[in-house]
Amino acid sequence: MAFGSTMAFMPHLDTPQYQPQNTVDAAPATCQSLENNTFQNGEELVYKIYYNINFVWIPAGEVTFKVDDEGSRYHFSAEGKTYSSYEWFYKAYNKLDSYVDKSTFLPHTSIRWVKENRYRLYDHVQFDQKGRSAQFERGDTKDAISKRGNVKLNDCMHDILSAVYYSRTIDYSNAKTGQDYPMKVMLDEETYPLKYRYMGKEEKSIHGLGKYSTMKFVPQLVAGNVFNENSQMKIWATNDANKIPLQIESPVAVGTVKVVLKSYKGLKYPLSAKK
Repeated sequence: MAFGSTMAFMPHLDTPQYQPQNTVDAAPATCQSLENNTFQNGEELVYKIYYNINFVWIPAGEVTFKVDDEGSRYHFSAEGKTYSSYEWFYKAYNKLDSYVDKSTFLPHTSIRWVKENRYRLYDHVQFDQKGRSAQFERGDTKDAISKRGNVKLNDCMHDILSAVYYSRTIDYSNAKTGQDYPMKVMLDEETYPLKYRYMGKEEKSIHGLGKYSTMKFVPQLVAGNVFNENSQMKIWATNDANKIPLQIESPVAVGTVKVVLKSYKGLKYPLSAKK
């Protein structure tokens, strides 16, 4: 299991899982100024990750998302690691940092550290959103860079974390079931047109937290080492002003992963979605 894959979703370019319908042309809007009315400085969300083996859900690890307001920019971070009790099967530590312009929610710096068993990766990207380019450097560690280069961007571009937080700023109050929301994301020297589908409202029981009014989303995925061709990820987020992801379920190449909200603090609004 690729532990970092539970932090976000990516598009599947070759074999899309659905045909676009009721599509909102959100990609150009990501280049424009917008206002954050969803979250605030100090918000912290902790998720527990479960991995399914032979119909048994095993606690595998945790990932923590944080928001820091640094004046003209936001610093988004996501840090995940496996529990020691799970490391006999798989040992991982992933960290993502995204420094985002507050007026556009577009990143100017993205840094990713990956340690998964023996695999190591340090990936640093510097975005020039106006110049439509991104400079990157990659290697096993920050002090062992093995590749540098430039990627031309055909539009304003998100990284994984900025895409997640940007999606929370969107107003879904008038969304129609089956409506698609596109945006563009850069990962591993490639750019992808991502789409996620709004599937309507649903009452959902969340383990350890109770019952919530939620909005359900289904994002596209990239088939490969982690996801199969027909994999479908499901995301339930609070149907309130916070729009917090409560639970994520996704089959992967060798099982199923479930990510469940464990704790939260620093929310901008009361959690009114709780029943």
